Amino acid sequence: MTTYTYEEAPARPRRRWGRRLLIFFIVLLVLLGGLLVVADRVAASVAERAISEEVSKELVAQEIKSSPPEVGIGGFPFLTQVLSGKYESITISLRDLEGNVEGNGVRVPRLDVDARDVNAPLDTIRSGQGDVVAQTVNGTATIAYASVVALMDQPGLRLSERDGKLFVTAPLDVVGQQVTVSGTADLSVDNGRVRIRFADLTAEGLPQLPGAEALINQYARQISISVALPELPFKLDVRGVQARPDGLAVDAQALNVALNQW
Repeated sequence: MTTYTYEEAPARPRRRWGRRLLIFFIVLLVLLGGLLVVADRVAASVAERAISEEVSKELVAQEIKSSPPEVGIGGFPFLTQVLSGKYESITISLRDLEGNVEGNGVRVPRLDVDARDVNAPLDTIRSGQGDVVAQTVNGTATIAYASVVALMDQPGLRLSERDGKLFVTAPLDVVGQQVTVSGTADLSVDNGRVRIRFADLTAEGLPQLPGAEALINQYARQISISVALPELPFKLDVRGVQARPDGLAVDAQALNVALNQW
């Protein structure tokens, strides 16, 4: 008599199905998370365009000319910031800024603004009534060296940055001899104007003649100027200036600024 033995089939298919189900849910969550990120970024992009339009209107009202503002909203996610009415930061970049200037003025090729701790309640955004207020607004205006050289109006003069200082070189006729003068400037801010003062210019091969050094000192005073800036938006108050490779960087700040009304 033949005896047959039956064994239970392994439960591998069930395990495989459970593993597939887990993978399915993981993929689903990833896709949903991706969709939420896309929706968040789309909403932020719409808000950035709206802010850009409002800033453009205010610039026109203040008779300040510039290229269309480039706006960026910091912090993630954006939608939670909308619901709370508080934004981490809003950056605004303006190019080719021109405004009301008195005296020796220059154009500002670029103004970068960083608004921090912005309070914009959802009701204010919905109704368009009320202010969007930033606790602090920091701005950096870049002045091209070519603009400053044009104001100095001295043939062959060149400005650049060297070791964090504003450096000048220029040809000069001293008692019939051509020499190259060079030196650094002291930079300061006075009443919203940038003061550039040259005091210690030197020249290699300077003739040992009476009056030679006096001519160098006279030239230093001649190229020392006070530069007026265009009226800056957002009630920015000029605080300092420093030399950088791409030009003079003017630092400005304002507190408690209504970004939609200034």
